[in-house]
Amino acid sequence: MTHHGFMSISVRPIGPDDTEAVARVLSESWGGTTVIALGRGELVDAVELPGFVAESGGEVAGVLTYLDRGGSVEIVTVDAVLPGQGVGRALLDAVRAVASERGMARLTLITTNDNTRALRFYQRYGFDLVALHRNAADEARELKPAVPAESDGIPIRHYLELELPL
Repeated sequence: MTHHGFMSISVRPIGPDDTEAVARVLSESWGGTTVIALGRGELVDAVELPGFVAESGGEVAGVLTYLDRGGSVEIVTVDAVLPGQGVGRALLDAVRAVASERGMARLTLITTNDNTRALRFYQRYGFDLVALHRNAADEARELKPAVPAESDGIPIRHYLELELPL
């Protein structure tokens, strides 16, 4: 079903053949494939995580990775290569369906305090803010020095945790 002005997007689980494309998308967004997973409080290689690829016209339009975290699914990365086209929403729909099928109580994710676009997007989708991890980004920088100190003039200091009850 194509919405007016939207491309047709198909979403499927990440497969073994997707490693290169997934690594490329993650690297373009995150400066590498290693990201911090709140659930583990440690660095994880997102290429090794389960997730979904969104495609449009044979091209990779977005990638989502997640972690199973006892009773909830933590979304680790969400990247829309083509923003504003419904890619992020399609990826969230897919991971939400998986979490529901597995009988999970909720979907969780974290974003940084500067990421106002993501905060708007997630809250519109139905996520609710449940926690503020003060100065967590400063601590993360010790694990991963590449974590930037500011974005658009906003100091990146805190992690905001959001969840979607299922």
